[in-house]
Amino acid sequence: MDALEKYVDSLSTPESELLRALDHETHMQTIQPRMLSGHIQGKLLEMFVRMLRPRSILEIGTFTGYSALSMAAGLDEGATLDTIEVDDELEELAQRFFDRSPCGGKIRLHIGSALDIAPTLGGPFDLVFIDGDKREYPAYYRMLMGDDTGRPLVESGAFLLADNILWSGKVVAPVARNDLHTQRILEFNRTVADDPRVENVIVPLRDGLNLIRVK
Repeated sequence: MDALEKYVDSLSTPESELLRALDHETHMQTIQPRMLSGHIQGKLLEMFVRMLRPRSILEIGTFTGYSALSMAAGLDEGATLDTIEVDDELEELAQRFFDRSPCGGKIRLHIGSALDIAPTLGGPFDLVFIDGDKREYPAYYRMLMGDDTGRPLVESGAFLLADNILWSGKVVAPVARNDLHTQRILEFNRTVADDPRVENVIVPLRDGLNLIRVK
């Protein structure tokens, strides 16, 4: 953490003890702990939820549950959050921290492919946080907008938040032929920008957030 990051961190509302413990355990138990949302992005997600007051949230890509817990902290009573994680080895860790949280009862954890599970959850969703397999970002978008099935999972007024859309700066560098992650992120960003059904803004927070509103 550089000096500016420390300044931002020190003057932002601290993360809860539970989230701090989850951050620590994620760094101890996972191979890529940098995938964790972390304090500042987690607090931003909570703030978005408090501002938008969604009744239903869909998260694609749970990892160890930091972002889900952050968003759940901002949910009103009776609102729910469905989160989908493809890696079943992360299920125990995430669920254990959900069970420890006073907001954990608002979270429903699903294990498997988001492309298979999300359409079975009903919807429509008021807020979607996309942080799954980067190679599937365009497919997630088509699914959410109903392009393949004619049954969208979001309606007018819904918001989509897509994480990692700057991909460590690779989006503005030459792309290798076999780099499907960068290729699909580029495709996703262009698809969103060209879609008249939405408006969006890219925010260079951490690895980039694409904030998308369905018109």
